[in-house]
Amino acid sequence: MSATAGNAIQTIPKASYKDVLAAPPHMVAQVVNGSLHLHPRPVNWHGVSSTTLTMNLGMPFQKGVGGPGGWVFVHEPELHLGKDILVPDLAAWRKVNYIERKYKAYYSTAPDWVCEFLSPSTRKLDEGSKSDIYAREGVFHLWLLDPVSRTLKAFVAVKGAWRDIAHLRDDAEVSVPPFEGTSFPLSELWEYFE
Repeated sequence: MSATAGNAIQTIPKASYKDVLAAPPHMVAQVVNGSLHLHPRPVNWHGVSSTTLTMNLGMPFQKGVGGPGGWVFVHEPELHLGKDILVPDLAAWRKVNYIERKYKAYYSTAPDWVCEFLSPSTRKLDEGSKSDIYAREGVFHLWLLDPVSRTLKAFVAVKGAWRDIAHLRDDAEVSVPPFEGTSFPLSELWEYFE
């Protein structure tokens, strides 16, 4: 990337992990396709909705209570995928794929499932470049949750591209791959979003 300053051309370095580390602590910093993206920490309802989703999926799929177990869920993990540094709202790995057992601040193994809560400040990035990177890096399942329209769109990766597998609305029962072994009403996620 270059910029013209008078007659001289300056090289502007692409964003790196140093830029993420230098970001203000009240911001989420990501490097997407070489550009630094900053947005505010999630609002309160987002945290409640994300926790509710984790409780509904975590008991059967991480703990094995009423379900098969075998998964590890993480809120807002920092993912280092190639040169991109992404922070999904929620991610999960099948335990057999969860090899990140070292004490470090990020994950370098792509999760098997990613969930993004869409907001005005992140929607374009979540539905666009980040989704493309997830597919490119081998994430198998992507859920996009929209609290305004009260919808869940679920996708599965097929040959590096996303294929739509479910579109739920309002209080529809959520039983969607890769977590179709359980069911809960989608409306539980919006209980505190008013």
